[in-house]
Amino acid sequence: MKVAVFQGPADGADFLPRLAGAAARASGADLLVCPEMAATGYNIGEAAEDLAEQADGPTARRVAEICRAHGLAIAYGYPERALGTVHNSVQLIDATGRALANYRKTHLFGELDKAHFSPGDRAVVQARLGELTVGLLICYDVEFPELVRAHALSGTELLVVPTALMRPYEIVADIVVPARAYESQVFLAYANRCDVEGELDYCGRSVVMAPDGTELARAGAGEELLLATVDPARLAASRRENTHLADRRPELYERKA
Repeated sequence: MKVAVFQGPADGADFLPRLAGAAARASGADLLVCPEMAATGYNIGEAAEDLAEQADGPTARRVAEICRAHGLAIAYGYPERALGTVHNSVQLIDATGRALANYRKTHLFGELDKAHFSPGDRAVVQARLGELTVGLLICYDVEFPELVRAHALSGTELLVVPTALMRPYEIVADIVVPARAYESQVFLAYANRCDVEGELDYCGRSVVMAPDGTELARAGAGEELLLATVDPARLAASRRENTHLADRRPELYERKA
């Protein structure tokens, strides 16, 4: 599978044209990953609630049109309205325009999230895309090793993580994300922003990691479109060499009364 990661600004008014442009540039890609809340912007206060849509709302329908027009799947972040509440969500739509999976951020980051979103209650959301099982997380979620490990144990092979990582937390992109890919033996596509939004200065540093610890593609601080090949055979070889998953002793990890 060829994966594209779009590291760019997230101005809601320009999202769909920018997405279409990125899809056009991602020639030959099977999947295009966009940042957290790419459809509207992240640090937008109460506007997140005003702009929230259902998973099958007008933005999803337009994204589906772009998927069909360019023959690739797209994962994008957006504010989701469901059952009277609002979630910070990511949706995966395939190349035919069919919605495959929708994940709601489970670990909310400070008041930026908690003031406007309700946490999701499903840790592992997956879909089959081509030859790979793709899992979804959002930003702060990836900083919890238990959550990434739950994906690995549930069969996730490529973990897709839209994010809105700001300075001075570059350590997450540079250290934590590679560690998560290696310790849980998954490919990991981490898609960040690269602009300034209110008081937040997004640091870029998007990356596609292989399970053996190799950076398949790494962005700098500016707008970029990354391309990387994710090969199931490489995952199998890495898991044969690195036996973290097989050597676990979960009976030792349970909290004793």
